[in-house]
Amino acid sequence: MVSKFPAKATAAFCLITAGCFTSQANLLPFSDSPVSQGILRSSRAICTVAITVADYKYSLYGLPNDCDEYRRLLSEVHLRSAKRLLKLCEINKGFYVKAGQFVSSLRQIPKEYSLTLSSLQDQVVPYDFKVIKEVLVSNLGQDPSELFTWFNEQPIAAASIAQVHHAMLKDHQEVAIKVQYPGIEKKMKLDTRIMYSLSEFVAWFFPEFRFRWLVSEFTEAISLELDFVQEARNFETMSNNFRNNKVVRIPRIFWDLTTNQVLTMQFCHGHKVDDVVFLKGMKINPEKVAKKLLEVFAEMIFVHGFLHGDPHPGNILVSIEGQGGFSLVLLDHGICKKLDEVFRLEYCQLWKALILLDSRKIQHLAERFGVGKYYRYLPIIFSGRTIDSKSGIGKGMLVEEQKKLKQHLKALKMEDISSFMESLPSNFLIILRTDELLRSTVSKLGASKWVRLLTYGKYASLGLSPKSNPCSGLTSFALYTRLIGNIEYILLRLTIGVMNLVLWMEKLKRCLNKFYGKMSAAGKGMSTLFFNIYFKM
Repeated sequence: MVSKFPAKATAAFCLITAGCFTSQANLLPFSDSPVSQGILRSSRAICTVAITVADYKYSLYGLPNDCDEYRRLLSEVHLRSAKRLLKLCEINKGFYVKAGQFVSSLRQIPKEYSLTLSSLQDQVVPYDFKVIKEVLVSNLGQDPSELFTWFNEQPIAAASIAQVHHAMLKDHQEVAIKVQYPGIEKKMKLDTRIMYSLSEFVAWFFPEFRFRWLVSEFTEAISLELDFVQEARNFETMSNNFRNNKVVRIPRIFWDLTTNQVLTMQFCHGHKVDDVVFLKGMKINPEKVAKKLLEVFAEMIFVHGFLHGDPHPGNILVSIEGQGGFSLVLLDHGICKKLDEVFRLEYCQLWKALILLDSRKIQHLAERFGVGKYYRYLPIIFSGRTIDSKSGIGKGMLVEEQKKLKQHLKALKMEDISSFMESLPSNFLIILRTDELLRSTVSKLGASKWVRLLTYGKYASLGLSPKSNPCSGLTSFALYTRLIGNIEYILLRLTIGVMNLVLWMEKLKRCLNKFYGKMSAAGKGMSTLFFNIYFKM
């Protein structure tokens, strides 16, 4: 029976059979040694992918990929597969949880995966303090009791690669101490190798489903997180970049208590940035927090070219200290990226083109980024408008535009998505992920889409400012370039100014309508009162 199927279908049958045998490993008694646990995690992963490959292959077998039945079944298979991956991540924990969270933050994957995997929480059972103490002693050379006035043995946070403890130095300074789990680097190498192999298996069965770029990005990100000395340098770079910003707080690093496996920093009090109940309880406007958050990250991307690439709510605290009633505390600088200067300027130009809806410039820049074939989709990804949109930025698409967009999206195949993601430079990928995390947080804080678009437009113009990018020399070409730069900068600033004015007028209109409603209600109440008094008399 198997021989009747094509070669790849036969191979899929063999893989699923191997997966079934592999799944029996879950029933065998395994020791707690790293090698045994690695084999067990790998066997689960192989089994899950084997079943998923077979599900896709046979559920969609013989169906043309441009029919409605194919799309309906594909969505069902996506959902089943996403649930299998969710279960795998929850059971295997560690890097698998981080991988699931990494995937869920990308909008470019099928929504069934991003929505299902978004429920993953990096909740790890903390290591016993005896193990943590051994890491501290081996790295710092002394027992914690000799270095600290007190040391809380119960961690205040525990994640996939490290846990954080609260302590006080002998000079009475409060510190947070991030301690890396022993042997975590070897575990990471084994798990990521398995992920690479599985992505190759999937690409072999389904050439249009190529996820090697995703595994590469995840591996790079997790490798960065394991180097605590580099993370400490990132803290200081970020602190220097925002030295004149009164809203941003970056914990200070204690270098004499920092190594590759131990990171000691200033302890900062605060609540997660998306804790709306806390913000309202402290009389802090959530929308104002959202605006400041966007401004901080826009400044990183468009002006500094040095980006914090993991802005999930647990890494950003709101402190009640600071000018304006609050400050933003930026934690966990493991995943930071120095953007190439040419890329930074071109990304600023892209946002300028998106604001002005300059289709020729968008196409040119898309070609520079390696995705010229898909330039029409860049405005949709970033601003929610089609490239030939007639609606204003921040507004919803017209009905005709929605219909046209649906037709374009129906024509897209998984091959196109894989090709698009493979072609993007690494700088672009980390920005896409960061932007998606920010959108989620800003949405929870109740800010409108306008705020993000206007903030990005404003900082893109600042990034293109001749002051930020001086052209050396007094040659005719240099003077001409500077003149054109000034004119373009002024034009963009005027456009954003008009957009801000429109936004302000819409807010004023809402306030006046609200005021009118209250006055009308009050007027009706007074009329009823006078009416009752008159007839009672």
